[in-house]
Amino acid sequence: MAVQSPLTSAPLFRFSRSASHLFLSSMNSLKLSGRANAPRPVGVYSGVENPSSGGSALKASADSASAIDFLTLCHRLKTTKRKGWINHGIKRPESVADHMYRMALMALIAGDLPGVNRERCIKMAIVHDIAEAIVGDITPSDGVPKAEKSRREEAALNEMCKILGEGIRADEIKELWAEYENNASIEASLVKDFDKVEMILQALEYEMEHEKVLDEFFISTAGKFQTDVGKRWAAEVTSRRNKRLGEFQS
Repeated sequence: MAVQSPLTSAPLFRFSRSASHLFLSSMNSLKLSGRANAPRPVGVYSGVENPSSGGSALKASADSASAIDFLTLCHRLKTTKRKGWINHGIKRPESVADHMYRMALMALIAGDLPGVNRERCIKMAIVHDIAEAIVGDITPSDGVPKAEKSRREEAALNEMCKILGEGIRADEIKELWAEYENNASIEASLVKDFDKVEMILQALEYEMEHEKVLDEFFISTAGKFQTDVGKRWAAEVTSRRNKRLGEFQS
């Protein structure tokens, strides 16, 4: 299965045939060759019925293949570094997956808020940058208009959901992403605040670790927090930073 780039017609990469197909092919080769002394392959029970046992088993096998293909693509989120830190000379910066993971933790530990679905916030945090597995981390410094950035990411997301096999889980991922992108709910507003809080907290940590001043990240987010939780957490990060800068300058 080839994954097409939303920017060009060239495939980004191509999935190989599944291990189960390769195993069956090798078995057939042994039978056709008539090699009685060939080593006997050892089967490992995976909890899935033999595909020949019925349509449900075939569907389960296909669903499993789609899931692993999707997760393999999502591996890129673990290896794609956040470009803002690279542009500021940070060595070994966090990945996109690192960023989304701490955002999910923020959603998990935030106090109960009236009318806010915590589980939906956690899911949204995990999904909101998922398209970067294909398009990469597009930052303001790239000069890509917001509408074009959104178009590229939506095209990538749709491609990823095709790999997943569509269905209710793919639909949920699309819905969560669109809700976040359009700031269409209180959950989306909260997760957008977590996105900014996580960034300035990471900026503070890099300032301490690398003895840098990363004003840009604090300036670009100032006054843009939408929820009380976001405002309080951002104020706490900023207070700690100001205290550190004061000690550093004295």
